[in-house]
Amino acid sequence: MSVNKNVIEVQGLRKEFKSYSSRSGLSGAFRDLFTRNYKVLAAVDDISLTIKQGEMVGYIGENGAGKSTTIKMLTGILTPTSGSIVVNGMDPHKQREQFVRTIGVVFGQRSQLWWDIAVQESFRLLKKVYRVSDEDYKNHMGHVIETLEIGPLLDKPVRKLSLGQRMRCELAAALIHNPPLLFLDEPTIGLDVLVKLKIRKFLKEINEQYKTTIMLTTHDLTDIEALCERVVLLDEGKIVYDGKLNQLQANAVEGKQVEFQFLTEVYVTDLPDTRKVLWEQKDATTWVANVNGDDRVVSDLISLVVQKNPIKNVRINEISTEEIIRKIYEEGMALS
Repeated sequence: MSVNKNVIEVQGLRKEFKSYSSRSGLSGAFRDLFTRNYKVLAAVDDISLTIKQGEMVGYIGENGAGKSTTIKMLTGILTPTSGSIVVNGMDPHKQREQFVRTIGVVFGQRSQLWWDIAVQESFRLLKKVYRVSDEDYKNHMGHVIETLEIGPLLDKPVRKLSLGQRMRCELAAALIHNPPLLFLDEPTIGLDVLVKLKIRKFLKEINEQYKTTIMLTTHDLTDIEALCERVVLLDEGKIVYDGKLNQLQANAVEGKQVEFQFLTEVYVTDLPDTRKVLWEQKDATTWVANVNGDDRVVSDLISLVVQKNPIKNVRINEISTEEIIRKIYEEGMALS
């Protein structure tokens, strides 16, 4: 597989569901027996997307935006209403048996491990399902087990594991056949910070070592910031942004704040008066400038302030990704 090959190619993808409503009263209930009222809703509405080998892409949006529906179509669980999907050179729905051997899937809310048997027995069964040779299993899974620190858990039944332990085992199970493409749907949901850090570190490692392509859907935007350079933002079944995470942050420049800590007490009259800056006083020696402009405006402001006043410290507070995405949804912020 060449490095720049498209692993996922989606054109005009659409998934419709029927939403049924009941008529009121006894006569309505009787009529419902023969004909039902329904509306057609598009959970995914004309999405086009390409993802190259080795990319780590964050697929984000509010509940009901269409994230899980997309993942289910990309993994062959759901059939699209219209549009085309090619993943790893195959149609996920039509070439199901061959296709599933080329992907790994971790759904935070569902398990692929057998509840009552030891973790390593689940691994052995999956090894047979995916037809992985003893040598490949030993070489690859030795590293996975060591890195995820699940060696001591292998003899335990899944029901005896904590959520964090189970999710690390789920991730290992998804990688038994060393797939070139990994789908992660809320993989760190409900986990403590240390476990999250371990999982993020591991995902970065397999991405670097094997060029594993990773598509990640999550509500935890710190996962996205730690792992993904590219984000695809979904709203009401449509893609509203597809590009670099840092560009998304740059588009929200009005959220930049510069905090100035002065050596002596400073009054608002000592500070530059410009239409692009709104000053806010924190205490006698600390002022915050809310800047509406690009990096050059911020740079010009800092040099103006520093020329006129003795400075103890200057800090630029970037708006968080979470804040940016909240603004996009609340204000319908234009994204170019």
